[in-house]
Amino acid sequence: MSTWEATGVGSHPGEDHFEAIKVVFGEVPGLPYLPELPARGVGADMVGRTAGLLIELPVEVQPSGWRLTDRPGRDHQRAVDHLRRDLDALEEIGHDYSGPLKLQVCGPWTLAGSIELKYGDKVIADAGAVRDLTASLAQGVADHCAEVRRRLPGVTEIVLQLDEPGLPGVLAGTLPTASGFGRLAAVEGWRVEETLRLFDAPVVHCCAPSVPYDLLRRAGVRGISVDASLLRRRDEEALGEVIEAGIALFLGVVPGTDARLADVDMIARPAVELWRRFGFPADKLAGQVVLTPACGLAGASPRYARAALAACRKAATVLRDDPESGLQRG
Repeated sequence: MSTWEATGVGSHPGEDHFEAIKVVFGEVPGLPYLPELPARGVGADMVGRTAGLLIELPVEVQPSGWRLTDRPGRDHQRAVDHLRRDLDALEEIGHDYSGPLKLQVCGPWTLAGSIELKYGDKVIADAGAVRDLTASLAQGVADHCAEVRRRLPGVTEIVLQLDEPGLPGVLAGTLPTASGFGRLAAVEGWRVEETLRLFDAPVVHCCAPSVPYDLLRRAGVRGISVDASLLRRRDEEALGEVIEAGIALFLGVVPGTDARLADVDMIARPAVELWRRFGFPADKLAGQVVLTPACGLAGASPRYARAALAACRKAATVLRDDPESGLQRG
């Protein structure tokens, strides 16, 4: 894990998938990833892109959003086509790459809270539908990973990231019903744990407050990806247990939209300070913390997206070479 150093969360600005993939391989070579470009429209968004991976559960777009349907149509095909073009570009640009590769998909609970059943309520309102969706997603993701391995034989491992911004709301029972006047019932933690175990040691990304650290640790995830600015002192006991368990921490340390970037010591500072408060050995820091932007970069300019990834990579050298310097400025 120590060679990962830095990576991105997933989304990029613009519509040029070739250029986005080149930027990724150039700026975060320790853990490159297949970027997502939601600006391309229907089927390139997080939900639609992942829905295109579902096995025997076609989807379509309604005015209210994505909905399950009886047979694949134009919207479903757009999602499939976007991903196929991305994989073609990935194969062309990364044909001689050797190392780990990260793939991102919408996690099962955020997906279930975003896609509607045929009659209009959210999938998450029906426990049986959630089971079907999750099983379909797990198989679709496995097939996706297998295709990437076939196209890029030099990939040594697939790091699977499940994007779960909706998970805290699922657990708290704050997701609105289809009418918008009520709230869907909270989902029990054990159900969420059971579902996450269907995926092969994922990294779970949650850029919302109230990240369920204890639940994710019990579920056996490989890593947890969070926005450093949202870390709260009351979460630190649970976060410390996560780190003690050897789970990787993907820490968002630069803004996801255009901003003035600080120097590398200041960018590394949240990770260094957190490590110091916990009292963990300094030589373990670089091997367990991966620096990222705070969230996806879809709302940034292309120039800033490149600079943000480069800043994360450069700040990661502070964690590796001289973590104490991250506390000597500012």
